[in-house]
Amino acid sequence: MDRFVIKGGTPLRGEVRTSGSKNSALPALAACLLTDEPVVLHRIPNVRDIVTMEKLLRSIGTKLEVRGGTVHADTGTIVSAEAPYDLVKTMRASSLVLGPLVARARRARVSLPGGCAIGGRPINFHLAGLERLGARIEQEHGYIEAAAPDGLTGTDFTFGRISVTGTEDLLMAAVLARGETVLRNAAREPEIADLAALLVKMGALIEGAGTSTIRIEGVERLHGAEHTIIADRIEAGTFLLAAAITGGDLVVADCVPEHVMALILKLRQAGAEVAETGPGSLRVRSDGGVRPVDMTTEEYPGFATDLQAQYMALMTQAEGSALITETIFENRFMHALELMRMGADIRLDGRQAIVAGPRQLTGADVIASDLRASASLVLAALVAAGETVIDRVYHIDRGYEKIEEKLAKLGAQIRRIR
Repeated sequence: MDRFVIKGGTPLRGEVRTSGSKNSALPALAACLLTDEPVVLHRIPNVRDIVTMEKLLRSIGTKLEVRGGTVHADTGTIVSAEAPYDLVKTMRASSLVLGPLVARARRARVSLPGGCAIGGRPINFHLAGLERLGARIEQEHGYIEAAAPDGLTGTDFTFGRISVTGTEDLLMAAVLARGETVLRNAAREPEIADLAALLVKMGALIEGAGTSTIRIEGVERLHGAEHTIIADRIEAGTFLLAAAITGGDLVVADCVPEHVMALILKLRQAGAEVAETGPGSLRVRSDGGVRPVDMTTEEYPGFATDLQAQYMALMTQAEGSALITETIFENRFMHALELMRMGADIRLDGRQAIVAGPRQLTGADVIASDLRASASLVLAALVAAGETVIDRVYHIDRGYEKIEEKLAKLGAQIRRIR
């Protein structure tokens, strides 16, 4: 099992380019199931979750050709409308094939998703929405079975709680449903708008993607298209935080500044200089001094829950106490215990964490519990005295493309051992 060995104390300097968004690429790949014509996707990151999705698509019948960051997908025939447990047990996004399969093949059998142990993340919204669209849903032996032998019919559906994957799944199902579908209290994340942009290129009729109300007029069929995935805002945010915690001077290129605006505001309040240096380019500079700034995670455009763990690492270096409130997932403070092993002063109370600083973190043997927790441990290790060994870095490989190579080019003393 791979591990990272990191020696802290080196400010990050230079320029790093942001990869394509994993959270946008996954639904885009699932959308390839909606047409029997070729779809070409550019800027697909080479991370474990993407590899898993590609294996899943191949098992369904998609012919895939992967060249660097470009994927050619052709699902001329769906040979199996199933997402088996062995393929999806490590990936939450497996439920994204549910909507496309029901819409096109009129049936689906999808294993309940696996992935990070950060909370329930139930797919009840996916299922309730599909039922409203006319699918018959059954659950047994760890699988969701959906059938719509007569096809789907447009409906008016309100999410009881904002759900990103739920919005994506129902959006993909609705594009082939008869009549109009209205999705209310929909997620507004940039990844939703990016998926809609791809679907529109494929012939879908969609209005309002990126707002809380999305209207979809179903069409009989979709055609092939070519699309470039947006920048990964979580990776960009992670590097912005890495520069701030190490007292560095870093340019994060090929990103979308407005997608990380909530983080930029917090970084500026904490004392870092953050400025746009050109189209899709941000420069962050820090003298190492960090002011404590409270933070609450929220749905987009609020502060992303996927950056909460990394932000907590930064607050261990603040001159005072900061209150961090997690409102999205109920079990997303597991990284706090590992940060405490490195010397952090953190008090947990339900969905709130009080981080007192500044603390001189020291190297230790720590274990990554989920994707973003592993990133927070990397950031903590970059500023810790001595050597840190991070185990189970397969978690970070699920969502960050060659992060150790990118950090090393910026001056970090980091290496992977197998």
